[in-house]
Amino acid sequence: MRNLMIAALALSALATGPLALAQERTPSPPGAEVYIISPKDGATVHNPVLVQFGLKGMGVAPAGVKFDNTGHHHLLVDSEAPADASAPLPATDKIVHFGKGQTETTLTLKPGKHTLQLLLADPNHVPHQPPVISKKITITVAP
Repeated sequence: MRNLMIAALALSALATGPLALAQERTPSPPGAEVYIISPKDGATVHNPVLVQFGLKGMGVAPAGVKFDNTGHHHLLVDSEAPADASAPLPATDKIVHFGKGQTETTLTLKPGKHTLQLLLADPNHVPHQPPVISKKITITVAP
């Protein structure tokens, strides 16, 4: 029984960790666009920072729910988009998942400059093909 539990944990880690296996990517419709409504690029803000997500040409569905032309948001905080877009996005402090279909969040960030970028993904947290990714914005959090 112990070996079965260890094997299950190892498989779970492979499915969600940095060594996650590549998966078939869900197509995104032509013209689909994700963007940050607020804050605006270059804004100086105070904590907590309200981040509102915008989406054109697609709909939002929770993780695990498959509908054509839908996805859920992932917010990249002070990081680059993953080089391998065929693997599920890991959940980290730099890649924040919104698997319940949320379209906004509040963040508490250290004072200083930060970058924010949205990336839409399919029910399995795999970015669409082609990727639906926003322009990266830079904000400054005031002390």
